Amino acid sequence: MVWSYAESANAHFNLNQNVRIHHVAHSEHGLDVYVRLPMPYLVAELVGPKGADGLPAPAPYTYNQIEDGALMHYVDQIALRSDPTGLARIAANSLLLSIDGQQQNADVVSIRLHLLGQEPGFATLDEARAALVSGDVFPKTDETFVGAVMVDVHLRFNTGQTGAYSLSYTSDPGLAGQEDTANLILDYNGQDVRTYRARGLMHTPVDVSGSATSAASTFFIEGIRHILEGPDHVLFVLCMIIGALNLHSLLARVTGFTLGHTVTLILGFFGFAPSGAWFIPTVELAIALSIIYAAMMAVRPPEKGHRDLKAFAITSGIGLLHGFGFSFMLHQILRVDAPNVWHSLLAFNIGVEAGQLMIVLVVWPLVLFLRKQPGRIWVGSRAAVAACASLIAMVWVVERAEVLL
Repeated sequence: MVWSYAESANAHFNLNQNVRIHHVAHSEHGLDVYVRLPMPYLVAELVGPKGADGLPAPAPYTYNQIEDGALMHYVDQIALRSDPTGLARIAANSLLLSIDGQQQNADVVSIRLHLLGQEPGFATLDEARAALVSGDVFPKTDETFVGAVMVDVHLRFNTGQTGAYSLSYTSDPGLAGQEDTANLILDYNGQDVRTYRARGLMHTPVDVSGSATSAASTFFIEGIRHILEGPDHVLFVLCMIIGALNLHSLLARVTGFTLGHTVTLILGFFGFAPSGAWFIPTVELAIALSIIYAAMMAVRPPEKGHRDLKAFAITSGIGLLHGFGFSFMLHQILRVDAPNVWHSLLAFNIGVEAGQLMIVLVVWPLVLFLRKQPGRIWVGSRAAVAACASLIAMVWVVERAEVLL
């Protein structure tokens, strides 16, 4: 049994399984931090060495047993109810809050655990407070896997009134996909609410200054990373570039793709899309097919008349598909009613455009150079790129069709 949740086989939604949310409220006494995170982030690295029975020493608040030849990790509900503050202290020790480079001490206020899928809302400060002020520490249940539990913790830092600070983590739980952990920090200082975004384990501190620009920049960077680190997006943009006849043709394709994915990024994020379980894998399958289509279009002889308009229409339609991929990833880490959601959404979209432009700036000069060579060099190079893109996309088609079916 792995510590993290079962991972999806599709390309855009792996961040949804590893999310940590932080609400930070300022007061004249200091900072109140409300954190929600999966329980494996707190205890996975605390598993001890193997004992005489061949089992590793269980992490705090857990017990292990072998079932059908697999090591299973369960929540030790008796230990948890007898001393829940200990688990909260583990969270407090792994989260570092610093002011002017000085680490601040945290007091544990409260802790609550919830079964995955039954946790209360945590998108706003009011929801976070409500999730931590009432109810049992953990509702009595049957045996529960550690990976099926979310933990809410309220920590208080008595720093006095302060503005800027930084947040980071020291823990390294060794979870599959932990490098893609989605971290949100929502900072509430008076009437100002700023949302910051970071990926990974946050070993590098996130500086929270209260600046709208610095907050938006974290989503801008994430937009760049999302397209540059998404091989399907990169391959589609690459095929789009090699299929352009000139700069005017390239601009028509890029503009169409931008328009298409911007529309569905907004529509998908705000819920104007099917919600059935079939829809996400269908979009992923369609994105893979769009790469094959773009590769075919890149090597076909250009048609006379309105070819740029046709290219604009085609890339707009394909952009609609890719936009749903962007929006569903983002929707899992930002709620529609989250503070300043439009700022974050706009910054993310601009980041996606910047990532696309980076690919164009790298590839287009190379395309121009190859076109100046003897005809067979350019034709062969273009065909080789299109063929490689198609082969990779065909593998994705098979994998994603299996998920859909």
